[in-house]
Amino acid sequence: MPLSHDQLLDAYRRMRTIREFEDAVNVEFSRGHIPGFVHLYAGEEASGVGVCMHLDDRDYIISTHRGHGHCIAKGCDVKAMMLEVFGKAGGLCGGKGGSMHIADLQRGMLGANAIVGANPPLALGAALSAKVRHTDRVSVSFTGDGASNQGTTFEALNMAVALQLPVIFVVENNGYGAATGVSYAVGSKDIAGRAAGFGLPTLVVDGTDFFAVYEAAQGVIERARSGGGPSLLETRCNRFYGHFCGDAQGYRSKEELASVRKSADPLTIFRARVVGENLLTEAELDGIDKQAREQIPAAVAAAKAAPAPAESELTTDVYISY
Repeated sequence: MPLSHDQLLDAYRRMRTIREFEDAVNVEFSRGHIPGFVHLYAGEEASGVGVCMHLDDRDYIISTHRGHGHCIAKGCDVKAMMLEVFGKAGGLCGGKGGSMHIADLQRGMLGANAIVGANPPLALGAALSAKVRHTDRVSVSFTGDGASNQGTTFEALNMAVALQLPVIFVVENNGYGAATGVSYAVGSKDIAGRAAGFGLPTLVVDGTDFFAVYEAAQGVIERARSGGGPSLLETRCNRFYGHFCGDAQGYRSKEELASVRKSADPLTIFRARVVGENLLTEAELDGIDKQAREQIPAAVAAAKAAPAPAESELTTDVYISY
């Protein structure tokens, strides 16, 4: 089914918001205003948004240490996100989770996770809950190519097939697990093909093309909702920044970095298609750009002005008693 005019605007708004958010966080972290560690999603916007456009608040996603983009794609509040990244009161997790543990349970965003390969089993559990409660909810695990090599991922793939759970494993293959290239780290050279060995239907798409991701995600999510079981979707994309803020990226040439930004920018690719096919106008897209460039600085200003969490909250949300 083709996207409506409003859906196209929404898709671009989510992608543009992610880009502006990440660019701002990069600047603020570099200035020493953000505590902890930060990993940016810029360059991979089409992957997260193309998948999450098919989900609502009752569906689940589990993210990685590179989680800001997935939060925004899922509909999390941008101001509360920025407060969280700055470690301030009023953040999505009260300022205590920070960038790598940001979550919003009300939106079905069950959390970013600093442990590589930890999220596939968590997504598995969410999918199992949906199945035993006889809902039509689905669970999506976002991981990178590095996490695709973890034993936790392999176990989750196998169990998802054995139990026929409504879970989609999205592997965002940006070519590098930290500084290690996929061509070296993935023995079979084929992430999706390896997953197929567990019995999962698999798809590989251009992760810079929102429409390719959207179409592929639609099929696997509808299949999971209808009881068809799990799938794996490999989106091949690029990250514009280093593995983390401050990564000098000595393993990538200047030519590669320049080429990625010039020819593999999901926002530029999206704009060219929708304008070329008379689906949206330049003026409409420019208006969204303007809104995002006003929204994100306002969120940064609010985060800088906000207080730190109260000392009395230090041990809250840490333990649970049953």
